[in-house]
Amino acid sequence: MKLCIVTHQIKKSDGQGRVNYEVAKEAIRRGHHITLLATNVASDLQQSHLVNWVLISVNGWPTEFIRNIIFAIKSTNWLRKHRLELDIIKVNGAITNAPGDVNAVHFVHSSWLKFSKLDKTIKLRTLIYDFYQWLYTKLNARWEKKAFRQAQVVVAVSNKVVKDLVEIGVPPERIRVILNGVDLQEFSPGISDRQKWQLPAKVPLALFAGDIRTPRKNLDTVLRALVQVPQLHLAVAGVTQGSPYLKLTESLGLTKRVHFLGLRYDVPELMKAVDFLVFPSHYEPFGLVIIEAMASGLPVITASTTGAADLVTPESGLVLPDSSDAEALTQALLLLTSDRTLREKMGQAARTIAEQHSWTTMAQTYVDLFEELSKNAEYCNYPNLSPSSGSITLPFGTARAN
Repeated sequence: MKLCIVTHQIKKSDGQGRVNYEVAKEAIRRGHHITLLATNVASDLQQSHLVNWVLISVNGWPTEFIRNIIFAIKSTNWLRKHRLELDIIKVNGAITNAPGDVNAVHFVHSSWLKFSKLDKTIKLRTLIYDFYQWLYTKLNARWEKKAFRQAQVVVAVSNKVVKDLVEIGVPPERIRVILNGVDLQEFSPGISDRQKWQLPAKVPLALFAGDIRTPRKNLDTVLRALVQVPQLHLAVAGVTQGSPYLKLTESLGLTKRVHFLGLRYDVPELMKAVDFLVFPSHYEPFGLVIIEAMASGLPVITASTTGAADLVTPESGLVLPDSSDAEALTQALLLLTSDRTLREKMGQAARTIAEQHSWTTMAQTYVDLFEELSKNAEYCNYPNLSPSSGSITLPFGTARAN
């Protein structure tokens, strides 16, 4: 099988990039030839004789929005020239204008658009940034609908994404769910010295990790709930430049209990130093940080608005029905802060759940799907080998009767 993966990053340190990295590794293990249309590719993939990396350079363009448009144009031009050389094309959302056989959906912009609003009381610079984010989301929502219509199979990374896709008109019978995975060796239970991060010892310590420059991750509700839990400290991992939450922390009198750590590349070790994860994001198609925390043996407090909340059982954590309910979040924080035995039991249950969702399992499921679609296409090209059922969908929506 000749597989093509179209994505910006294919490397371990990027969320969507990690998914595609693991899929590529599994395809190589099975002996398939892979073409990678990407800006960055992990060095070990480049060294494989089964990999052809087509560099889609976007260097020099000023914003992510423009870089994405340039990537889409360049990748589309290449695919139009080389489509007949490929068996299966895997794309991610509206990353390219060319049709893909499998479209893996890690974010549904039209769903987030329902939650995002402009705050006209804030400063002009922030207003301009928010308008840029709104426009970026609005256009992506439009482009995604077209991309999803063109795919044979649309892969949702959670049941939440399935609902989002059905709401915008994707037929349920074309959707498959493949949950994201986790590195069970990298993220594992253990103990780390908090002094590495200048974090206080011998106090209950929660972790919040994510982009704290925008409201989507919902740090503001966490901070307001924290006011009512005086014994608890909070470590925050995320880029602080341009974040409004440092000032909010100060205004709430939480400076001594909230510890901003900046962007971290040592999250697996950091998770060994905390007692539980709090992550009630307003909108999260999956939320890798949740399953990473579970693999690290941590209880999780999240909200039903995160896709990975489906993994969190009552034995392993707490799922809030409303991500904006500060009172409910306060009660959840109080419960885990006050009961160490409960935290330990929940952490053990969380690890057991995470062990069922390795990157290897996820990658095998993707490649099984590619092989299934490739085999069906071969049947269609040789009618006497076709299955006895009515017809089989070919790439780009065409069909041939048996």
